[in-house]
Formats: sequence, structure tokens, C-alpha cells
Amino acid sequence: MIQKERLQKDFDAMARLTGLGEGINRLAFTDADWEGRQYIIDRMTDAGLDVELDGFGNVIGYKVGTNPDLPVVMVGSHTDSVPNGGDYDGVAGVLSAIEVVRSIIDDGFEHDHTIAVVDFMCEESSRFGAATLGSKAMRGKLTLNDLHRLVDKQGISLYDALKERKLHPDDIESMAYNQPVKAFIEMHIEQGKVLEHEQKQIGIVSGIAAPERFYVTICGNADHSGATPMNLRHDALCGASKIILGIEEVTSMQEEPPVVGTVGIAEVVPGAMNVIPGSVKLGVDIRSISKVARDSVVFLIKELIEVIAEKRGLSYTIEPIAQDHPVAMHPAMIREIEEAVKSVGIDYMTMPSGAGHDAMHWTEVAPTGMIFIPCRDGISHNPAEFAAMNDIVVGAEVLENVIKNISLVSNTLD
Repeated sequence: MIQKERLQKDFDAMARLTGLGEGINRLAFTDADWEGRQYIIDRMTDAGLDVELDGFGNVIGYKVGTNPDLPVVMVGSHTDSVPNGGDYDGVAGVLSAIEVVRSIIDDGFEHDHTIAVVDFMCEESSRFGAATLGSKAMRGKLTLNDLHRLVDKQGISLYDALKERKLHPDDIESMAYNQPVKAFIEMHIEQGKVLEHEQKQIGIVSGIAAPERFYVTICGNADHSGATPMNLRHDALCGASKIILGIEEVTSMQEEPPVVGTVGIAEVVPGAMNVIPGSVKLGVDIRSISKVARDSVVFLIKELIEVIAEKRGLSYTIEPIAQDHPVAMHPAMIREIEEAVKSVGIDYMTMPSGAGHDAMHWTEVAPTGMIFIPCRDGISHNPAEFAAMNDIVVGAEVLENVIKNISLVSNTLD
């Protein structure tokens, strides 16, 4: 059975593996991230899993089934964090998956399919601007050009970060995971308030929204703040401010299906109080559960940028970062999770995920499902992020029941 004390010990240990700053700081490929990754490797090894590391740094632990030739049942999440993040985002899914395997071993449960527990590298977009990179690498969705194109704030490319960790970026285009996968499942904190508001312990995810991300660089003239009259200015920051507010307005107009838009980066150059801003770089994130609705909003936003730039005598460039596709969870996996929740005897609801997750990249190759557990006040990507251990245990119990059921050859997920 799932052991609460064992899980708590793992969470306490992971919370200590962080870089400097408030909350959790395990940005991808940093020393703290590598220490967290090693902790996961050690726990997998202690549990008797056969551990494999791919050329991108993804960690895969195998609990071999009675018929190793069958497709694997894959379960996992991530352990990297945003800056000043929380203890539970991603970590809850990885530690619970390991605990499920330990419980299966304790119970002497025999399963036909091999169970593969994965800690995906670089799920968060905080360092390189693009999310779920580890799962994209496993799915063969990254190119060598991507590795050189994606650069952090210090000017370090993803390619160089991989090299620094003695990984194999030059092999990225032949790195796809080539074993057949019967099913993929991920457990995660909700990162929202719905479950808590509805007083449900489990959310069964129906679909995952996906972002389109791009940088917009607005260029004007960096003139003297005192000597340049208002009517002769080409202030890049004023133009950028109009664009930011315009993005808020355009996304708010799309009510059903909803689209959300965020400008989370605004880099002003030269950044001096007595100089009119000459350029501003904005990081834009537009997402929805509907690709059609999202694409329509992105089109309107780009038209808006054109109009604002022309009116203010500014120029601009748009640099694409990522364009992921919203996905639906597989009906058979939704049913499996429903049956597992009922067997535990708790309240649940079906709901979409507004956040992207590693699970979204496995829907093309295998029936995929996601389990949500509540997080207090819906807070995530924040040091105040909190999930009750009782809720984590319940989530792990549901996860265990699903994995046990789908790891039997008799369950064909029809």
C-alpha cells in the first residue's frame, strides 16, 4: 500500500535540493536541478528499478513486467522548477509514481507490462522560453536548430547547457523514445482553484490547453528625456504598453472557448530614467483548449501590433518560440481513472487543464490520462504552493489502481 511517511520523507528531501532564493529554485540543468535528478535516480535504484538516462537527461526507471516484450506503461512528470517556485509542481507526480512502484513491489503484485517511471527534463519554460522540452526530445520533436535557437538570459544556449552536463545534443534528431507505449498517465497538482472550490479530492483531466509563445521586439528612438518634445517621440515602451493592454483586451473578448494571454517578460533598453526607451522585448504567451480559438486570437494580436507600431512610428519583429497543440485525453483512460477513483471512494470531477504538461506529447502514440489533486488557494509557481499530504496519498492510490489495471495484458483499453 501507499506509505504516507515514505512519501513525506521524499518531499522533505526534495525541498532541500534548491538553489539560492526564496522557495524552490531548480531551473533546468542547473546544479540544483542536477541534485534533484540524482535524488530521483537514487530512489528509483533503491526501489529496484532498472534506470536508463537518455541523451537529453531524461531519467527512466523500469519495473520489468512478466512479459518484457509488451509495450510499456509509462508514468511520470518533472522535477525542475520555475524561479521561486513551490515544492509540489511536477514533483508530486514523480515521487508518487516511484511510491506506486514501491507499493506494487511491497504487495507482490504481478503485472504483465513493464512500468516505466519518467522524470522529464526541462518541463518548465522559465530558463529557455519553451516548455516540456524533455518530453519533446523523447518524442523526436526537437531539432538541432532548436537547441541553438533557445537561449537563456545569460546567453547560454540549450545546446551548450546539454554539453555542459555531458549529454548528447548532436544526437537530438535520433533521440526519440523507440519502445512501444501502451498508455501514459501523469499525476499533478491542479495549479488552480477549481477542485478546492468544488470540494473534490480528484480531478480527471479531459483535455490540456497549449500555448503559442513568441517574442515581440518593438523598436523606437532612444532620445533624451528632457530635450525631446512629446510630439517628436517614438517611445518603444509606450507602444509596448499599448500592445500589452491590447493583448488583455483581445483575449478577454474570446469567451467560449476561452483564451488567456499573458505578457510575462518586458525587457526595456536602455533602461535609464533620463532616456526615452529605444526598444522593448515582450514575451507573449497565448493559450487555449481550442487551437482554432487560440490561432484566431493570435492573428488578431499580430494585427493589433501592426496597427500600434504604424500609428506610433515604431518598427517591430516577432520571433516564434513554441506552438504546441491542445489535446484531448483518451476516453479509455478517463474511464480507467473514474473506476480507480470510485474504488477509493472519493469525490471527483472531470475538468480541463489550463496549464500544459508533459502528458500532452504522448497522446499521439498512446492512450493518455491525467490525475489532478488540489493545491491550496490554487497557488502554484510560487513559494506558497501547497498540497496536503493526505491529498497526495489519495492521488497516489488512484494512480496505483490505474497502473495496476492497465499493466495487465487482459486490459486492452478499448
